[in-house]
Order: sequence, then structure tokens, then C-alpha cells
Amino acid sequence: MSSTNIYFRNTEEDKSSSVELFTDLIRSIERCQSDQLKMMEEQKAAEKQAEDLIKELHQEITELKRRNTELEQLSHTDDHLHLIQMSSSLNTRPHTKNWTEIRIDSDVNVSSLFIALIQLKKTLDETLHKKLSQTGLKFVQKFAVDVTLDPDTAYTCLILSDDGKQVSDGDVKQDVPENPKRFDTFLCVLAKQGFSSGRFYYEVQVKGKTRWELGVIRESINRKGKFKLRPEDGVWTVILRNEYQYKACDDPSVSLSLRVKPEKVGVFVDYEEGLVSFYDVESRSHIYSFTGQTFTDKLYPYFNPCNNDKGKNSNPLIITPVSPLMD
Repeated sequence: MSSTNIYFRNTEEDKSSSVELFTDLIRSIERCQSDQLKMMEEQKAAEKQAEDLIKELHQEITELKRRNTELEQLSHTDDHLHLIQMSSSLNTRPHTKNWTEIRIDSDVNVSSLFIALIQLKKTLDETLHKKLSQTGLKFVQKFAVDVTLDPDTAYTCLILSDDGKQVSDGDVKQDVPENPKRFDTFLCVLAKQGFSSGRFYYEVQVKGKTRWELGVIRESINRKGKFKLRPEDGVWTVILRNEYQYKACDDPSVSLSLRVKPEKVGVFVDYEEGLVSFYDVESRSHIYSFTGQTFTDKLYPYFNPCNNDKGKNSNPLIITPVSPLMD
């Protein structure tokens, strides 16, 4: 298949995903609109009922006042014959409602409207988050690259697999050649492949680990000594600490509340756009993005499996093949 056909197919897929997203949103809005119109009609009916009852109540009050005036007049009359004649009609109790049994819950519809609007916002938020994350992940996976670990950069305690796809902490320093590219303080290793333009994406399995660091780092980072995990120093990472504490090492750092514990993390970089994004591949959700960055150096994928913590964090970081998402 030619590159032109691939581009056309991807464009059509993107259009289809966008149409599906907005169709779902429109349906949600139309559903809510229908509910609100029904509630508004019910509200109008309740208001009409209230107006009719108020009118009826006023009529009863007027009638009771009239009778009260007549009774007041009769109480002062000396015409006993007239008193006898009027007593029969005045002794007849006027028809009145038992107003204590009347209920007009005018606030119910307002409350329902408010609740429905909150539900709509929640639905839209969830739909947008889900659809945009899935669409975003499908899009970035198109820029998958094959990366392998560079043993010349690996800290001396790290153990790399022969195929350069796995790294773990071996606890013991190994006898490795001196190399200006090697990190001598932090338990990290870079990929052999560096990028100074365009877009690239790769995935790393982090299953079973209690600590790890992933991201990209500038080529000119200090390799002999310490550096800080922050964009200002040329490091863009998301990290895990204490098994459940996720953090984006931005400036300032950002604590992340993830719905599920990621087992595979996708890392995407758009060099020209100054974007570094992280995804939970299994749940198809977005984790965090560094935006508005300025890259001047070549960028390298960065891996830190962290201390194995007496076997509690012994699982390796594994660079895995990218399997495109299916609908």
C-alpha cells in the first residue's frame, strides 16, 4: 500500500472517529433537552395548578368574609323574624377545600432540572474523556517506533536483556567499560534511538512494579552526577512511587489520580509542537501531557526501573511491540 493510500485511510479513520464522537455528544444533548422540555411542561402545569388554587382560595376567603359580615350585622339586629329567616341559610356551612391536604411541590422540577444538568455535564465529561483518549491513543500509535536500550548509557547496576528490550535493577555494580554517555548516579538507561524532529511513540510494560520512571530526556543532560526530574533541566517524566503514588514531574510536580493501575504505558512526543504525552494503553486513557515545551536538543526515551527493593520491585521495564487499537 502506498504512503498516499495510508494517509488517505488514516484521514478517513480520523473523520469517522470525529463524526462518531460528535454524534454521541449530540445524542446526549438531545436526550437531556427532551427531558428538560418535559420538566418545563410539568413545571408550567404545576404553576397553572397553583394559580387556579390561589384563585379558588381567594374566592373562598371572599365568601367567608361576606358571611362573616352578615353574621356581624345579624348579631346586632333586633328584628327577630329576620334573624330566624336568615339563620337557616347561614347555618349551612360553605363548601371549602381542606387546604392542609394540598401539595404543590414547585421545587421538585427545579431540583430535577439541576440534577439533570449535572448528569449531562458528567455524561459529556465522561464521553469526551473516553472518546478523546481513545481517538488520541489511536492517532499517536500511528507514529510507533522501534526503540532498544543503549547499554553504553546504563547505570552499572542495571541488567539489560540481550535484545535490548528489558531492564531491571541487579543490585550489584557490574564491571562495565567507562563511557562518557553512561549515567553514574541515577539508576537509568536511554534508548539507542534519539529524535530531533517529528513525532514518535513507544510502549513500555510496567506490570507488577512498585516504582518506575518513564519519559524522554535531552541528549545534553548531565550524565556524571545528579539532575532533577523537571522540564527546566530537560527531563519530561511520569513516575510511580510506593506502588500507587503517580506523579508528573512538571514544574511544579502534579499528583495524578488514576482510575486504574497502568500495566502498559505509552509515550508520545511531537517535537515541533513541544508535546510529551503519556497514556494507559490497557484502559485506553490519557495520563498526562507536557504542553508548550521548547525542544532544542535531540530527545531520547528514558527508562528507570528503580531499586528492586529486596525483590518487591524486581520486575523489569519491558519495551513492547505496539499493537494498534481495535474499535
